[in-house]
Amino acid sequence: QVQLVESGGGLVQAGGSLKLSCAASGRTFGYWAMGWFRQAPGKEREFVASIRWSGSVTYYADSVKGRSTISRDNAKNTVYLQMNSLKPEDTAVYFCAAGSYSTRPGTYNSWGQGTQVTVSS
Repeated sequence: QVQLVESGGGLVQAGGSLKLSCAASGRTFGYWAMGWFRQAPGKEREFVASIRWSGSVTYYADSVKGRSTISRDNAKNTVYLQMNSLKPEDTAVYFCAAGSYSTRPGTYNSWGQGTQVTVSS
């Protein structure tokens, strides 16, 4: 399966921006899309955004819509999540995943190790 490595997380003040990257290696065929999820302490993992490998179809959770942009670079097998106007409630471990074009974590087969995003007030 695909190996995924996230990067770009860190500490940022409210209103700031971060750009997360997810590099895929190994076998990439067989996966229709990439998704970003996040998990805050004591909370369940939730959907953030997804993008198809082929085409420009994207989907966003209501909580980040208008503030975040998911993009891809097929030549580099990399997807990105640009996050602007960050809020303290955005604080979480962010995971990228490969699987179907879906909002359900269970439909994704490969997951990265996660990168911590902390937004201070």
